[in-house]
Amino acid sequence: MPAGTVALVLVAAVAHAVWNTVSKYKQGDTVVFVWAYTGAMALVCVPVGLVPVLTGSQPLTWSLLAASLVSAVLHMAYSMILQTGYDRFALGIVYPVARGTGPLLTMLFAVLLLAERPGVTVALGAVAVVAGILVVAGNPGRTDGDRPVRGVLWGAATGATIAGYTLWDDHSVTTLHLAPVTYFLGTYLVQSLLLTPGALRRREHVPGSLRLDRWPVLAVAVLSPLAYILVLTAMQSAPVALVAPLRESSIVVGSLLAWRLFGEGHLARKLAGTAIVLAGIAAICI
Repeated sequence: MPAGTVALVLVAAVAHAVWNTVSKYKQGDTVVFVWAYTGAMALVCVPVGLVPVLTGSQPLTWSLLAASLVSAVLHMAYSMILQTGYDRFALGIVYPVARGTGPLLTMLFAVLLLAERPGVTVALGAVAVVAGILVVAGNPGRTDGDRPVRGVLWGAATGATIAGYTLWDDHSVTTLHLAPVTYFLGTYLVQSLLLTPGALRRREHVPGSLRLDRWPVLAVAVLSPLAYILVLTAMQSAPVALVAPLRESSIVVGSLLAWRLFGEGHLARKLAGTAIVLAGIAAICI
């Protein structure tokens, strides 16, 4: 893989870990927060997303609308489950578990529903991901208030939504041949509309939440699309089998940030667990 491509993926990994860490600083209402940063992401993507429409390379079609609607539902579920997990549990547990189970569940979906037959290396990779998650979680029976098992479950639920939107987004841009930037702009716009009724029901919380969380909203709105665009750019010059595991190095960054910023302990164990998860992801993607 070219050095420039490696640099793009590593920057994307850092951006992804940073915006997830920033979202831990959220103080206001969860629904309002997700609604606000989703709308801000749509605004950020408008200038780029409209270019294919204006040039005629991506016409406005019913397939674009339908695909964006499905993607919006999946991304909305991801955002809400992820943020709720961060509200209740440690970043150092939820984040690596979520990023580890996404590729694992994608592989299981391919085996069970698409009749794919992975080799021994891939199967061992799946075992390594599970083992790494158990290492990250630590002793599930401890009673220090960290509730690692529940944190793992929320991380796994987030991973399930990651697998869902990854498979659908891949289908949309490869099988349906939708322009990625326009497709994701449509996804953000539809997601914003779907979240609006919930935000309106919490209208009394909107001013206060936006005041408290204006900087996290802006940070997520910029860093989340940036991370995804960098990964898409890297995939144009390198195989996805190499890009995908390198991208998941974000879980190491996330664990370090959780230790440094939030005082989450057991750093050595969590880093060892994330290394095992990364090795498993690499084996799955080969």
